[in-house]
Amino acid sequence: MAALWSRNREPAADEALIRSVYEEHGRALLAYATRLTGDRAAAEDVVQETLVRAWRNPDVLVNGKGSVRGWLLTVARNIITDRFRAKSARPPEVPEVPEKPPVQRDHADSVVDSVVVLEALDQLSADHRDVLVKIYFEGRSVSEAAAALGVAPGTVKSRSHYALRTLRNTSLGRQLALKGVAG
Repeated sequence: MAALWSRNREPAADEALIRSVYEEHGRALLAYATRLTGDRAAAEDVVQETLVRAWRNPDVLVNGKGSVRGWLLTVARNIITDRFRAKSARPPEVPEVPEKPPVQRDHADSVVDSVVVLEALDQLSADHRDVLVKIYFEGRSVSEAAAALGVAPGTVKSRSHYALRTLRNTSLGRQLALKGVAG
């Protein structure tokens, strides 16, 4: 009968066979797949793929060798195993969580801040700008900045004080203060 079935396959007969298989074994197959995956939607996908494989191999369903349910459950388990292996071969996907921002943030804000700071620095005298660059951008101490600029440490302190005050009083300085860039 199996040989006769495979040679004279009718699409309507195949559909009827799969429908009857689903009606008889669908719930058990879905429960089994849900238990293995822990996810109802994934289990439904597994059941669908299992039935597609059954539709492609109708001889297995009608040959009378072994249990149809056993074959279906084995196919479902193999599909789940294959999906698990494929998923573990790739790096795990990490969902974005609002409370936990991504490691590398969008750098657009820092670019805009840099442009604003550079425009503000352009409004300062060369002496004031040089002091701020040495202290804030190069990370030097007052003594180091004084040595690099060839002036006394008190002069560095005074210039940085007046430079920051000038920045705060400009419109760009107020923008920076609002953003927390300049204190």
